Amino acid sequence: MTVRHIARILATLLAFTTLFFVGCSQPPKPVVQENIPSPVEEQPEGERFIQLSDSEARTVSQSLAISKQGMRSWMNFAPALDRSIAYVAKKPQQKLALDQYGLQVSWKTMAVSLQRMRALLPKLDAHPELLAENFTFFRLDSDPQFTGYYEPALKASLEKKAGYAYPLYSKPADLFMLNLEDIHPRWKGQRAYYRIENGRAVPYYDRKAIDMKGVLHAQQLEIAWAKDPLDIFFLQIQGSGRLILPDGSTKHILYAGKNGRQYVSLGRVMCRKGLLPKDGISMQAIRKYFTENPEDTYKLLATNPSYVFFRLSDSGPYGSMGQPLTPRVSLATDPSYLPLGSMLLFDVPMPEKSAAGTFQYGENLAGFGLAQDTGGAIKEHHLDFFSGYGEEATWIAGHMNTNGAVWLLLPK
Repeated sequence: MTVRHIARILATLLAFTTLFFVGCSQPPKPVVQENIPSPVEEQPEGERFIQLSDSEARTVSQSLAISKQGMRSWMNFAPALDRSIAYVAKKPQQKLALDQYGLQVSWKTMAVSLQRMRALLPKLDAHPELLAENFTFFRLDSDPQFTGYYEPALKASLEKKAGYAYPLYSKPADLFMLNLEDIHPRWKGQRAYYRIENGRAVPYYDRKAIDMKGVLHAQQLEIAWAKDPLDIFFLQIQGSGRLILPDGSTKHILYAGKNGRQYVSLGRVMCRKGLLPKDGISMQAIRKYFTENPEDTYKLLATNPSYVFFRLSDSGPYGSMGQPLTPRVSLATDPSYLPLGSMLLFDVPMPEKSAAGTFQYGENLAGFGLAQDTGGAIKEHHLDFFSGYGEEATWIAGHMNTNGAVWLLLPK
C-alpha cells in the first residue's frame, strides 16, 4: 500500500466517510461496524470470571468424559496442545493476553499453563483430579452460548465445465486492509477493508455486486467452480472446506480474505420474512427451502453482504492461529475474552437425531477444549465448537445452538 493511499484513507476517516470497520477476526462469520468506531467503552460492572473452590474444581475434573470427544487417552490431546504451545511461545510474553473484568493474564502465564498441562497428560487418565490440584478454574458467568461449525464438502471443478457454473474467487488485488490500531490505540483490534475508486477509499464490493453483477469477472480470480451457489455460501460461513472433484479426488480450500462487509444471518432474515419458523432455523431447513424455491436463491443470499475469498491447499483446515484444527477440541472464541491458546473445560448438550430422525438435544459433552480459532460473529461469551468433517459433523454444526458451561484454566 502506498503512502498516497494511506493519506487518502486517513482523510477519508477524518471526513467520516462510509468505511466499514470490523473486529480483529477471521471468518467464517464476519461482523462489521459502520463509520468511525467509538472509543473502547468502559467494562460494565459485575464479575464475569468466577473462581471455583478446590472442591468445586475437583467435581468438574471428575465429570469429564473425553471419550465423547473421540479421545481414548488424555495423551491424544498432545498434538493440539503442542500447536497452542507453539503459538503462545511467539507472543510477547510480558504483555497481557487477557484483561477483562479484573482478570489480567499475561502471555507468559498462558505459556506456563499450556506447558504444565502438557506435562500432566500422561497422568490424567488415572488421576483427573490433578487438574484441580494444578490449575485455578474460572467459570464464565452468564451461561455461554455454543454454536457449531464444520469442514464442509462441496462438488466442484478446477476448470469451468458443464454443471459447474458458480465461481469461487481468490483474494482480489484491489482489496486493501488498514489496521486502525496503527492510527489510534482506541481502535485496537479494528480494521478497515476498502478499495480505491476515483482517488477515494470506498467499501469493497458486496455479495450482490460480486455474485449478481459479476464485478470481479474481469480480474480472472476464479480458482474453482461449484455446482451449487448455496454450497459456496455455506463454505464462506464456515471459512474452509474440501472440494470433491469430478474424478473423486479432494482438494482443501481455505480462507484467504474477506470484503469486510457486515455479516447478516440468512436464517434470521428468512425467519423475519416468515419463510422459516423461529424455532426451526438450521442449515438443513435453509437447504430444504432453497431446494423447493430455487428462484429465491440469489435474492435471499444477497441479504448477507459479507463475502469470503479462498485459496487452494493440500492440507487443512486451519484456525486463526495458523494451525490445523482438531475436531471436538478446537473452539472459536472472542480473543478479547478468551485469547487464542486458552485452555478450557466445557459442558454442553449435544444435538442428536431421535429414533424418528428428528432433532433433539441428548447427553452433555463434558470435555477439554482449546481456543484455536476466531469468528466475526463470535463475541464475548459465545463459543463456536468445531465438529470436524463428514455427515455427522455437518449435522451437529447445523443444529447446535444452545447454552453450556465453560471454565478457563490458569496455573496455580
